[in-house]
Amino acid sequence: MSSEYFIVLGVLGVAFFAVSGALLGHDKNINGFGIVVVGVMTALGGGTLRDLLLGKPIFWVETSEYLIATYSAIFATVLFVRYMPSPSNFYFILIDTIGLAIFNVIGIEKALISGTGMIVALTMGMTTGIFGGLMRDVVCREVPYVMRGDVYASACFAGGLSYAALFALDIPYIWCILGSIFVTVLLRTASLHWGVKVDLFRKRTPRSKKKCNADL
Repeated sequence: MSSEYFIVLGVLGVAFFAVSGALLGHDKNINGFGIVVVGVMTALGGGTLRDLLLGKPIFWVETSEYLIATYSAIFATVLFVRYMPSPSNFYFILIDTIGLAIFNVIGIEKALISGTGMIVALTMGMTTGIFGGLMRDVVCREVPYVMRGDVYASACFAGGLSYAALFALDIPYIWCILGSIFVTVLLRTASLHWGVKVDLFRKRTPRSKKKCNADL
């Protein structure tokens, strides 16, 4: 991916996540500079951790466009909320999902450019996509999406696998990117629509208890 496309994709990603952070901050009655803190944390947290793990310069320190996009998105969200005091939760979910999908691709791309294998790249994609939102939810005293059993991290991973499959087939980068984003957004939104959860440790009712209930 050329550096120009990479920066454009990154700017879109931080903008979407900055908006999601500001919207959740508004929902939790955070005001003043706190909204900026939550928005910045959401937008830059995942990418910062990724760059530290990869031993690369922090992306928003190296290129100021990311900070400009972050602050602009927060400011635009504040104006939006002032004129639409009760935005639907749909806006938050959609924006957060798009940010997740974009950041996932950016993390994968940056890891591959750094010379890692695909499994490390997929992990870096998930780290980039999830960590900022995780920080946002913790600060706002919300149970993070990734901890709720929602199709969130799994949607991110599925999007990464889609990227890896298309990459292995030597498909042009743009289709790898679009395919990954499409799969992540589709799985996340579809799971919310149909109420699908990832329940790995579902408790089973003991047989003796089932028998007692049947006797009753």
